[in-house]
Amino acid sequence: MEKKSFWQSGHRPTLFSAFLYFDVSFMIWVLIGPLAVIIAQDYPMTPVEKANLVALPVLGGSILRLVLGYLTDYIGPKRTAQIGMIVTIVPLVMGWQFVKSLDQLYIVALLLGVAGASFAAALPLASQWYSKEHQGLAMGIAGAGNSGTVISTLFANRIAQHFGSWEVVFGLALIPIVVVFIFFTLFAKNSPNRPAPRTLAQYGNAFKQRDTWIFCAFYCVTFGGFVGLSNYLTIFFNTQYGLDPVRAADFTTTAVIAGSFFRPVGGYLSDKFGGTRMLIMLYCGAGILLASVASMPALPVVITLLFLAMMCLGMGNGAVFQLVPQRFGNEIGLLTGIVGAAGGLGGYALPLVLGRLYQSTGSYTPGFLTLSAIALCALILLAVAQLSWRNKWLGKGGKARLEPAGDTGVQL
Repeated sequence: MEKKSFWQSGHRPTLFSAFLYFDVSFMIWVLIGPLAVIIAQDYPMTPVEKANLVALPVLGGSILRLVLGYLTDYIGPKRTAQIGMIVTIVPLVMGWQFVKSLDQLYIVALLLGVAGASFAAALPLASQWYSKEHQGLAMGIAGAGNSGTVISTLFANRIAQHFGSWEVVFGLALIPIVVVFIFFTLFAKNSPNRPAPRTLAQYGNAFKQRDTWIFCAFYCVTFGGFVGLSNYLTIFFNTQYGLDPVRAADFTTTAVIAGSFFRPVGGYLSDKFGGTRMLIMLYCGAGILLASVASMPALPVVITLLFLAMMCLGMGNGAVFQLVPQRFGNEIGLLTGIVGAAGGLGGYALPLVLGRLYQSTGSYTPGFLTLSAIALCALILLAVAQLSWRNKWLGKGGKARLEPAGDTGVQL
């Protein structure tokens, strides 16, 4: 049978709907990151308190991704996504009208995690329409919805300064979520090839498999690094280089663009050359670049280094999720939730690492050196895992292919 090209296969309206849902959800999920500098003018915070504030949405997203991953398998990704968008309205209304203290803002930040949990529905919705040879590109396009981060970093502080209120940003964010909900409802469709729901016992088996934890570790570094830096860099530029809130967010946007728009490239190149090969190069690059940032060079240099580091992390996100459907194709909804939750935990931990080390040492150098070391540890883990995969599955596909159990002809 002749293979179809990417654009001849799948369902393009659903792919675009998944992208839009992911995009607007990411925009809302990271709203507090760029706004943190302005919010601190109303609620003075220590470096650790700022780190906690921008980290809480990521923690909420990590927890709720497991819930949405479970729902995706049982009621389908489309209905799960619709529920997610409706629930996302709650923290937006709270942030717009009802926040009167820092503690209340912490609650809003945690509840914004439901937007970050969109990962567990958006990616399976797209993935289930495409065959294995197109998984990297399909997941990369849908996952490029993390470009919503760019919208927040570019416009949130400008809107807040224009209206003289950061609260109004939450109110205006209601408009795009409602518009996307309507579009998504009209055009998104569940794949007819959606796997049957699994039992809880079968879900538990995923946690017993070593590869589950390996992919969690990989994504904890790539996605955790991307979303953690996206949330924290505005604070970093404001504190380290004395930039005003808008300029600090603008430079953050530069770095975020790299991580967002190179994710599909990572997926595409992983389809062509193998996900493990791509990850080896990307972890190595990220480790070297983050170590270079630790020297706190001049502003133009640090922006360039962070742009390239975020590009490596963004492409790494695409590479990891080129691998996951190959290994766990029949449990993609659950595994997306599990691996995505691990990535979120990485994004939760990163601001805390930078904030606490800065508060205790007065410098960001130890924090970025720690991040570099973590990336290099992921590189070592990947090298060990690749040797294990090669020894276990080499006979199934020849020297050029590493095939997870149950799959054939899958290039890792």
